[in-house]
Amino acid sequence: MAGNNHGHTPAAWTGVTIAFIGFCVAGAFMVMAQPLGFWAGMVIVVLGGVVGVAMRAMGLGQPKQAHSVTTQAPAATREPVGAES
Repeated sequence: MAGNNHGHTPAAWTGVTIAFIGFCVAGAFMVMAQPLGFWAGMVIVVLGGVVGVAMRAMGLGQPKQAHSVTTQAPAATREPVGAES
């Protein structure tokens, strides 16, 4: 997984951040024994997923590839960083 950009997009970061906030809200209200607040937190979690998918549809996510094979050349055949052509 270190060789790709899985999850390093604005869509992924935004969706996960919103979902994390929702989990924190739900957890806090669960401890306070407030069911309405817990379910509000769960709605925020779902909203994070919806926002992530919407942002991906707007082009802010990982571009789709034709196949799952890494398109990057092996390290031995790549040019060194800073090599001039």
